Amino acid sequence: MVDTSNSVGIYDEPDRSVPVQSDIASLESLFAEPAIAEIGQKCLRFQLYPESTALLPVEEIAAVVPVAAIEILPVPDMPNCVLGIYNWRGEMLWLVDLGCQTGFVSLFHQGDTLTSVMAIVVQTNGQSLGLVVSQVHDLEQHDLQQLQPPSAGLFPSQLLPFVKGYLINNDLLPNRGQRSTVLDVNAIVQDPLLRVHQGR
Repeated sequence: MVDTSNSVGIYDEPDRSVPVQSDIASLESLFAEPAIAEIGQKCLRFQLYPESTALLPVEEIAAVVPVAAIEILPVPDMPNCVLGIYNWRGEMLWLVDLGCQTGFVSLFHQGDTLTSVMAIVVQTNGQSLGLVVSQVHDLEQHDLQQLQPPSAGLFPSQLLPFVKGYLINNDLLPNRGQRSTVLDVNAIVQDPLLRVHQGR
């Protein structure tokens, strides 16, 4: 008997008329459109005023925490924008009404009775601060290299010191041309109005 275990018959050869999977994958990769890398960085959009939103870069945010109003401990003789302190992860966190700090009416004086708020915890130079807003929205990707410098004609005078810049929305209508305000975390945390609590 002839041993044919090592022989290769005509029917053992692959049919080259039909591409194998590796060939198909190679062709698909050859003609596929190149993947588009995400440009910029993630930002969190939140409600600053009842009819206005703003952005903060995610890299400057330590946490976003829902806070019940009854869990905020008021501190006497503080600026109106300072709501009080809150126990966050076992530490004392100062909470600031961001809208009030930047020149708008306090969240708790806008007619509706709030039972809870959102605190955006930011950290800079070893300091933590809870920026209290009524609502947080979505994470968005933005190219902050396209940030435009703020000017007095575009922003209210009370808000201007806290604005890092703004972005022009170049997406499709209906949002095309709208401005997105990016706030400056350092300016917010280092606001002289808030320094009254230092050393307490």
